[in-house]
Amino acid sequence: MGEHTPYYLLEERLLRRNLSLIKHVADESGAEVILAFKAFALWRTFPIFREYISHTTASSPYEARLAMEEFGSPAHTYSPSYTEQDFPTILACSGHVTFNSFSQMQRFLPMVEEYNRLHPEKRVSCGLRVNPEYSEIETELYNPCAPGSRFGVLAEDIANSQSSIVNKIEGFHCHNHCESSAEALQESMRHLEAKFGRWLPELKWLNLGGGHLMTRKDYNVDLLIQIIKDTRARYPNLRIILEPGSAFAWQTGPLVASVVDIVENHGIRTAILDVSFTCHMPDCLEMPYWPEVRGAKTVKGEELRMKDNSPFIYRLGGNSCLSGDYMGWWQFDHELQIGEEVVFEDMIHYTTVKTTMFNGIHHPSIVLEHLDGSREMLRQFCYEDYRDRMC
Repeated sequence: MGEHTPYYLLEERLLRRNLSLIKHVADESGAEVILAFKAFALWRTFPIFREYISHTTASSPYEARLAMEEFGSPAHTYSPSYTEQDFPTILACSGHVTFNSFSQMQRFLPMVEEYNRLHPEKRVSCGLRVNPEYSEIETELYNPCAPGSRFGVLAEDIANSQSSIVNKIEGFHCHNHCESSAEALQESMRHLEAKFGRWLPELKWLNLGGGHLMTRKDYNVDLLIQIIKDTRARYPNLRIILEPGSAFAWQTGPLVASVVDIVENHGIRTAILDVSFTCHMPDCLEMPYWPEVRGAKTVKGEELRMKDNSPFIYRLGGNSCLSGDYMGWWQFDHELQIGEEVVFEDMIHYTTVKTTMFNGIHHPSIVLEHLDGSREMLRQFCYEDYRDRMC
């Protein structure tokens, strides 16, 4: 099929490669590894996922419904806040519900207990998010343990609590990683046990959250497996849960764009594309990071100062009216032409769930490349998609 740009291309071969490694980690370690929808939620690919994993994690009523209705199993649900309006949906679609604070747990625990009384066959297990006050994440935007964080309960708050609801907590949820290493998890476990170890023997499960980038090429998978085994040996009562998002879709396909125009201002040449960084690749601006572009290399520092000797250096600009919708610089081995494709590597995780229609710019299409090389158009977007969002 001949796709019109822009489009995301998800490659089944690469997806199955990641899923096989994740299943290996689960089988060898005894942990349960579940898919976090916040990073990947292309539900038409769930039949592939179900060959390798059984559950998913949700952060909202919509994600919880997606887990139950499209993945076919109750979600592990955590949200910074629940409301009376949404909580019945959360209960109906979840097997585990984690509360962010004692006040939220006190407010909604009676509803959980009543639900469990009426539906014993679909019992919901309650957990509490804890804050180990330690993280190796350098970008504060993504650090859930930064001073003043709104996420999780401190160990001192549990120790000082006089509420009887402490005895009704069945699990802890701890999330303090972002595309992190096994070594970072090893250090996190040291801090987690130092802070919360006194309660771990009384619990049923420990959810170590996301950010475990086990499918990255240099990730120490054997160390991850050993950490989980050692934790289970120290606490045989605990079921260990990991809920990475990026690891599932890491390097599973690109975002393919085309050059629409080339403009020059004060010696700066910008190739304007039919995609937008702010609409389609927001993490590039938020993190920020420069994505890898196929057939080009990033240019910084001294190389950039000498760009007059390298004529094929361009900034890449998006097609929204936001002034900052650009990144750069990249050096190509030829002069870019209008209509030429520009391929941004590794653009499936997080990008496909964070796109917006700011400026009325339509989403890229979503294409799945099967194992035999054939391509299936999973979704194309149109004016009605924008109109219906704006009503």
